[in-house]
Amino acid sequence: MRPVQLHNLLSHLTCFVFYIVASREFVLVGNDRLQRLLHISTNLPDLSTASISELQHSLESGAFTSVDLVRTYIVRIQELNPLIHAVSEVNPDALSIAARLDHERALGRSCGHLHGIPILLKDNIATTDALNTTTGSYALLGARPSREASIVTKLRDAGAIILGKATMGEWAQFRSWGNTSSHGWSAYGGQPLGVFHERQDPHGSSSGCGGAVAAGLAAACIGTETSGSIVNPSEKGNLVGIKPTLGLTSRDGVIPISTRQDSVGPMARTVRDAAVLLDVMAGRDRRDNWTMAQPEIIPDFAKAANRMSLLGARVGIPRNGIAPFLNDDTTPIMKAFEQALRIIHGADAAVTDHADFPHFNMTELGHNQEIILGTDFSHDIPEYLSSLNYNPNNIHTLTDILNFTIHDPREDYVTRSTQAWDSALLRHFHSSSIESFTAYQRNAELATTFGIDAVLDNYDLDALVMPTFTSFHLPAAGGLPIVTVPLGFFPAHTPVRKNPIGTMIQIGPGIPFGIAFVGRKWSDAKLIELAAAFEELTVVRERGKSVVIASANLEDRIASTKEISMDDVVVTKTVDPLSHLNDDLAMSNRSSWSVLEFAGSLFGVQSLTTVR
Repeated sequence: MRPVQLHNLLSHLTCFVFYIVASREFVLVGNDRLQRLLHISTNLPDLSTASISELQHSLESGAFTSVDLVRTYIVRIQELNPLIHAVSEVNPDALSIAARLDHERALGRSCGHLHGIPILLKDNIATTDALNTTTGSYALLGARPSREASIVTKLRDAGAIILGKATMGEWAQFRSWGNTSSHGWSAYGGQPLGVFHERQDPHGSSSGCGGAVAAGLAAACIGTETSGSIVNPSEKGNLVGIKPTLGLTSRDGVIPISTRQDSVGPMARTVRDAAVLLDVMAGRDRRDNWTMAQPEIIPDFAKAANRMSLLGARVGIPRNGIAPFLNDDTTPIMKAFEQALRIIHGADAAVTDHADFPHFNMTELGHNQEIILGTDFSHDIPEYLSSLNYNPNNIHTLTDILNFTIHDPREDYVTRSTQAWDSALLRHFHSSSIESFTAYQRNAELATTFGIDAVLDNYDLDALVMPTFTSFHLPAAGGLPIVTVPLGFFPAHTPVRKNPIGTMIQIGPGIPFGIAFVGRKWSDAKLIELAAAFEELTVVRERGKSVVIASANLEDRIASTKEISMDDVVVTKTVDPLSHLNDDLAMSNRSSWSVLEFAGSLFGVQSLTTVR
């Protein structure tokens, strides 16, 4: 904080602030938290690196409010989103929600660890607020879900602020294959980028989540994974990602690819943060039958984040599940991985090398998965579409989606193909047919009986440890959990490698990579224990160097307020254009705002360019 700002702040803060955003004025009411506010630390959390735990501690101490936090995140989004396209929409209600939560906190009512914490949702997770749920396609722009996703209700009940929607790979990356598209691209959201190298490939359909959290545009993001789409962008964002056991978190209200493979999980900066989010989201839901199979008692995942958990743990290294993915480009990853194994062993864990899968065949696994995803998507997507209260483009089937995509020029058809859909529609069987069932059963067998479960049983292990980029194939097929944590970064001399269509950098100096802990069904808590201990021992995340840095910070937002005394109540007018928020919202006839449109309303911008 600059000296002048600190002087102004300490001079003007005379009582506890809570904001009533419904008017143009912010009302300040004195209470017993005055002294703490008058001694605000100059070391406010850096939003580029701050954990949920750090933010919550500052909120509880009165260092700033959730309104301050939301305002600062919005400024950061306005500053960085034109560069990395990580956020597709900002919630126009976020400030008023923050004000309500600040008021509840002032009255001594807190919902827990997430109270007043702003998070993002991947754009396939339905909400019934002003935000769209598009899965990246203009086909669903303006569609209104009949209800919000079950996990969103849980997050709101826990005090989380839904700040907006994160850009994602269109239809969760289930549209184009190979060299006809790129990770994270969608017609509606554009091309999200990573933040650790110029034009970094963010990798995976939860790409906007990875970039947004890495850049400090939100405290965390909720992603989805069918095959790698939480752990891969978490790895490339220097983040922790949890792909839960299939059935631990509800998929109700989540636009599907495959009921038999989709999972919903957190992407955050620390294992504890991710565990706190998982604690809120986990549980049975009658609208998702798969959740009814989970154990009656769900562990406290946040308490499982114990730095001593490697002591006496037994982990294995399935080399034959790693070797097929190695080449010259992966040498730095494997060097860091071998060092990590020595650290794990040094923490008094038993490490069993060459704890190999009895059978591992990526060709067979991939062929079966193509059948499973194609038949499930053809079956599952009409069910979601039929539940919409409003379906502006009359989209009801995969054929309707295909026709819309072909004929709407915004969807960039031809340049970006529809191979996944074409393949699915060419099949003359469905998700309950013998062909689809056989493919699913075989992949489940490869993942468990001849895969992860077999190794864990044969060697009496708690978990497997793998480089993240090799870890997700069998868990996808078997519905098994993964926790990825930062492992290292490509060194300065690393040759740059582009993605297949030559638009982004997949490998290059400074790009992060991760290490994954993999286990059997319902072993999520054990994996969190191991990952937390490894995180504590290595502290890799702090070594990341982002090339995209926002200048906006909490000190600036807090110091931007002037007071006008009125007896015992102080009414303050803000010096920034946020005071125009309600007028601009009232003037808009739209139900949701793109990032720059919303930011434009906040900052008085008259001419706006699209964020997409």
